[in-house]
Amino acid sequence: MKVVAVDQGTTGTKSYTLSDDGQFAAVTGFEHRQIYPRPGWVEHDPEELLRHVTDAIAAAGPVDAIGIDNQGETVVAWDAATGRPIYNAIVWQDDRTNAFTARLKADGAEELTLSVAGLPLDPYFSASKLRWVIDHVPEARELLKADRLRLGTSESFFLARLTGTFATDVTTASRTSLMSLATLRWDEGLCALFGVPVSCLPEIRATAGPFGEHRGVHVTASLVDQQAALFGHGCAKRGDIKITFGTGAFALSVAGPERVDGSRFGILPTVAWKILQSPTCFALDGGVYNAASAVNWARDLGLFSSYEEINGFDAEPAILRNLAFVPALSGLGCPHWDRRASGMWIGLGLDTTKADMIQSLIEGVALRTAEVIEAMSGLVPIGESISVDGGMAKNAYLLRFLADVTQKKISVPSSKDLTALGTARMAMLGAGMTSLPTLPQTELTVAPSGSYGPAARERFAQALARVRGWK
Repeated sequence: MKVVAVDQGTTGTKSYTLSDDGQFAAVTGFEHRQIYPRPGWVEHDPEELLRHVTDAIAAAGPVDAIGIDNQGETVVAWDAATGRPIYNAIVWQDDRTNAFTARLKADGAEELTLSVAGLPLDPYFSASKLRWVIDHVPEARELLKADRLRLGTSESFFLARLTGTFATDVTTASRTSLMSLATLRWDEGLCALFGVPVSCLPEIRATAGPFGEHRGVHVTASLVDQQAALFGHGCAKRGDIKITFGTGAFALSVAGPERVDGSRFGILPTVAWKILQSPTCFALDGGVYNAASAVNWARDLGLFSSYEEINGFDAEPAILRNLAFVPALSGLGCPHWDRRASGMWIGLGLDTTKADMIQSLIEGVALRTAEVIEAMSGLVPIGESISVDGGMAKNAYLLRFLADVTQKKISVPSSKDLTALGTARMAMLGAGMTSLPTLPQTELTVAPSGSYGPAARERFAQALARVRGWK
């Protein structure tokens, strides 16, 4: 068997093939436009995304099955009769619904979203974005009256256009704030709260299973990119954890067959996957909004030129020299959920150099990630090793500093494309394979070498307190 996995991410779309003999190969990739209509608004062109997904599949040549992973909370609205999007995709980073979710929170509605969907009220999740489309796109109301409005996360739009199937999977539906974690169905109470008609939403299906055919080839897996990465890392038992350092830093740990309520820790219960008729596997999720996006922002500011420059620093950790950076450039995600927080350097002096600033920025990403890991450890027994991937996993300083502040071994698998690998392996299961190719070996393990973790975390907590509610 040979499958193609399409990794449709925040900045681009890539495809890979995986064969039953374990051969995993990159096929092609495309970048897409980032559209910023107003401060805090982030959009993509749905037709451009779809074109890249279609071309990425075609470039793989003959395959037996297709798997697609998606951005998670990004949404699209379209006309059921024509398949035409009626507005740009609203991206997970977008915060245009901040006032709306704040009003719901002030009215006490967060108790419902936490208890049923497991999610706090935040613009990050899909429901408020879908409501925004209904309220602000005139064509949406016209289509709703005609029973032609389709609302969904990005992959449901892709599937509708590629296969004619209007469906999503349980992992993606669990990121909307509209699905009950108890029933794995759209919840009438949540849909009423957000004003999103159930009739406009896709059918919720298992992660690995049938999603229709595209040009004679079955789509057999659809899931959120972070859950795909969790599967690609080989995380399977309770407490297994991975962190993907992409645009943001996203940690997922396996929770097992039962939902774990993490609301008191600011951690999100979510669905890891559901494979065919097997029981659902749940996970705990914690996201840091800015990781590589903060590094790239610093590069654009001129703090460094090449990534090789920031792999190591001669000075001791910046946080121990009272220089801290809080990477809240898009607000604070888990466990704080504060969109009014702002990015900040504190401790700057006339002797501060560019190197000091970028060193503190990398430390800030690691320290925010360590916060998430600490919160998760209150809910599941985190193992001695954390598996990491993503672009920043190539940064030696990040790995060493993260090991020290978490006091965990940091493992980097030999494959750097674990999201796509997880999607491909899931597609094989959806196509009926019962024995999957062997997972990649560990390429690098970084063990803790310093004991300054508690002091660093305490000083960083003081900096965090200063950015809360700034906007």
